[in-house]
Amino acid sequence: QVQLVESGGGLVQPGGSLRLSCAASGSIFGIYAMGWYRQAPGKQRELVATITWSGGSTNYTDSVKGRFTISRDNAEKTVYLQMNSLKPEDTAVYYCHAAVAIRVGNILPHSEWGQGTQVTVSS
Repeated sequence: QVQLVESGGGLVQPGGSLRLSCAASGSIFGIYAMGWYRQAPGKQRELVATITWSGGSTNYTDSVKGRFTISRDNAEKTVYLQMNSLKPEDTAVYYCHAAVAIRVGNILPHSEWGQGTQVTVSS
């Protein structure tokens, strides 16, 4: 019913930049918020950044503040994560998440995850 398609991961040297994109599609009545999470090998998945859809309020984990920027395109139902000054410790699989409303008879809240995209920061 809801699909998230991520793109933009890859290999980059320390200090480099990458831009992740996540496009939502399907039976979406509305979007509450979207965000990015990451999971490094042997670690739990952690929040990176989130953005609310109506007001555009953002939230970042401390380790990425000042380096990463989350943004959205309402019309395209797409969220972006601009990652600058990348560090080896940013290496992880990055997952897109969407909190949406879907119409299944009634309008219901729904949570969806993307398939993940690998970001590797290494020289």
